[in-house]
Amino acid sequence: MVVPLIVPTLLYLLLSPDSTDAEAVKILNPGEVVYDDVQVYGVVNMAVILECGTTLPDIYIWGFTKLGTDTIKAVVYNFGQGPRIQELAATLGSLAVISHSASLSIDQLPRAAEGLYTCQAFYETSDGPEFRYYYVRLTVRVPVSKPYVLLSDASPVEGSVVVLRCGLGNGTSPILYEWEHERPGSPVTTIARGNSSMLIMSNVNRNHTGWYRCVVSNAVNLERSDRALMDVVFGPDIPQIDVTPYSLTERGYSALERETVLLLCQAQSNPPSVYTWYYNNSQVNGGPSFIINKILRSHTGKYACLAHNTQLDTISIKAINLTVFYPPDGSPSCSVEPVLNHSSLSLQCSWPGGLPAPSLHWTQELLGLGQEVAGPGQEIDQLSNNITLLPEVARASNNTLFTCQGSHRASNHTAYCSMRTYSPPAEPVCFAIATRNTTYLMLSCSWNGGVPRALLWWDGPVGSGGGQPGEENSNILVLRHGSAQSGQAYTCRAQHPLMAQPKSCRLTLEAPVLVTQRSVVSVYEGDDVQLTCILRANYPPANQITWFNNHRKEVLDVPRKYQLQRAAAWANLTVREADETQDSGQYWCSTSNAVGGAEIAVTLLVLRYPMPPNVTLHRAIYSSRQRGEVDLEWRLEAGAETNGDGGGGQTPAFTGFLLEIRWLTAKSMGGKKDEGSFSEWRASVVTEAEVRRHTQGSLAPTDTYQFRVTALNHRTAGHPSAERTPADPPFSAYPAVIGAAIGGMIIAAIATILILLFLLRNRNSRLRDMLFGMQHSQSRENINFPDDEVVEGSDDFGSSPGIPAISLPRAASPIRMTSTLDQDLPTNSHALPTGDDEPVNVTITVKATGS
Repeated sequence: MVVPLIVPTLLYLLLSPDSTDAEAVKILNPGEVVYDDVQVYGVVNMAVILECGTTLPDIYIWGFTKLGTDTIKAVVYNFGQGPRIQELAATLGSLAVISHSASLSIDQLPRAAEGLYTCQAFYETSDGPEFRYYYVRLTVRVPVSKPYVLLSDASPVEGSVVVLRCGLGNGTSPILYEWEHERPGSPVTTIARGNSSMLIMSNVNRNHTGWYRCVVSNAVNLERSDRALMDVVFGPDIPQIDVTPYSLTERGYSALERETVLLLCQAQSNPPSVYTWYYNNSQVNGGPSFIINKILRSHTGKYACLAHNTQLDTISIKAINLTVFYPPDGSPSCSVEPVLNHSSLSLQCSWPGGLPAPSLHWTQELLGLGQEVAGPGQEIDQLSNNITLLPEVARASNNTLFTCQGSHRASNHTAYCSMRTYSPPAEPVCFAIATRNTTYLMLSCSWNGGVPRALLWWDGPVGSGGGQPGEENSNILVLRHGSAQSGQAYTCRAQHPLMAQPKSCRLTLEAPVLVTQRSVVSVYEGDDVQLTCILRANYPPANQITWFNNHRKEVLDVPRKYQLQRAAAWANLTVREADETQDSGQYWCSTSNAVGGAEIAVTLLVLRYPMPPNVTLHRAIYSSRQRGEVDLEWRLEAGAETNGDGGGGQTPAFTGFLLEIRWLTAKSMGGKKDEGSFSEWRASVVTEAEVRRHTQGSLAPTDTYQFRVTALNHRTAGHPSAERTPADPPFSAYPAVIGAAIGGMIIAAIATILILLFLLRNRNSRLRDMLFGMQHSQSRENINFPDDEVVEGSDDFGSSPGIPAISLPRAASPIRMTSTLDQDLPTNSHALPTGDDEPVNVTITVKATGS
């Protein structure tokens, strides 16, 4: 298909002699051609519209290309003088141009109208001519006709293959086929669906018997066929034999002697089977039933029924064993049953299995109760083997043994049975049980252990469903959920023939009651909080307590956001890492039992921590001239100082401090370094609330830094302090001078002490003589022994040879010796005091100076 001929085609039409206005059209810049492709569906004999743009073009041409060809033939054109419909349009249906547009309307659509429609449109605009090419692909659909059903075999044999075909005259694909099956007395069911017109049934059975219909549909319509009957031939099945009167034994069926017995044989089959009866492998009767009048014990044996399908020539057979009973074996059985609304007793004795029936009776001597049932020593007739005692006699029969005597005319021995009566021990027991989905509530009452069994019945509030007929041994009252109101009492009453007064037990039904320790719980953001729900009064036991969050959604036991802790009577919900926006609101806990339900709300308030106080960084100074460490100190504003933990359970004002640092980054412009700019703040360290100082190390001496401090409180940060640049430490020589002086004094003191120790230990040393001078032996003796010293009145004292004598002051003016670090002590001016009336005190003073 060749499309790009639109411009030459329009030029030919515009410039042809048939067009009067052709010379008025000038195509200066045709530009690009615009193409549109549209798929349109129509229905045969119906109407369809083919559109050529949304506005009326100045010039347009409709062409048609039949499927399977490449030839484009004109259908309608308009060169500005109105639409001109070509002869080809008559083959495409009732074609017309919609007024004030270039769209085509086709009525009575034929199949031949299917194909490709092209509309070449020309628009004269202010920007020049505009060309559009519209592809309209028309598909003509045909409705499906009424189908019909064809069966490969209308009467197939069970187990064979049957093919069902749905015939159809016409219809456009795709076509959907559905098969419906209808059995007598059953609703219509869909058995298959697909795009195949055939249904293959590979193994038909009797359940496939019935009417079949096919339903076909396409995008246009839906049609159903008429029903077609398929009758499946089968059987016969294994026969079913019914025996009347019906009595079973371990070996099969049983009958009583001289009784009429009916044997009925039935076997499913299509067509119906023909029946034949055999007794001990001998044919005895024909037909489905076999009647034996006055059966005898000799008729005991094997009976067989044969079913025959004459069409299929198939047979099936079933056999049973029939036993005819005569005198019974074993012993009679006796029982004591309550009568007269459980106010008295009935003695019952039976001995089944023999014909004629055995003779059963209670003797007056064996009763031993003084009841006038018969004359003294007279036996009770066998038709009266059930004896009813008077109420007062029955109540006096607690722990009494009753005996029944049985005999049979075909037997020479007598058989007995005994029964002891006693009242139930303890008291009746009542309890309530709710079904799993709590739809019903069952009130159960039991009183076990007595013979005969006690009668129990329920009494409840008016209109509550109580008071139903009594039952023996146990009684259950079923109540619908919500029919019992909280606080209602149900009473179970128990009556036993051996007791004059009835017993009772009571159940009080209570709806659950929920309480909580705190209806409003507050917590600070980021902490965990626990919500408590406690179950109080309820009976029967309530279901598990369920928690719902603040969005009214059930909380599951998933340890992420929530954590559940449950017990029989409480349930705690822990909200982890509480968030103000997500976790604040009302939480609900609810529970229910068969009586009713309860729920309670707990309001959770998630609070934000208070804003930490402001901090002032009042000290930032380098530790040394090397500028490698900075000593930082800060303080809080007045009144904001706390111990950091809140004290006494109060909210802490702050929990720590954040130290931040930034440094000056140099930048260059035009080859010259500029001042640069500070980098982003970076966290240096986080300290505890008690810390107020920090030393920041690992700093570059050539860089410029700024520091600031911010107080923290859990998830809240305060305002940062004003940034500070560290200052250099102040220069001072005083510490060095003081240190040198102290060091000199210490050295001089140590030297002096060592000299004194040496002199004390070496009194005759030359050094001692040099420091203190020479003395005569008497002076030394007087020094060593002061008590024997003779005081002389001379003021002169001896001196060492070669050392000038130095007059020394008296004791009142002690000698003061001074030593400095800058000059040495003199070695030739040592003097010792002479022996005076008063002792001489010597004081040594050492003075150390240093820079």
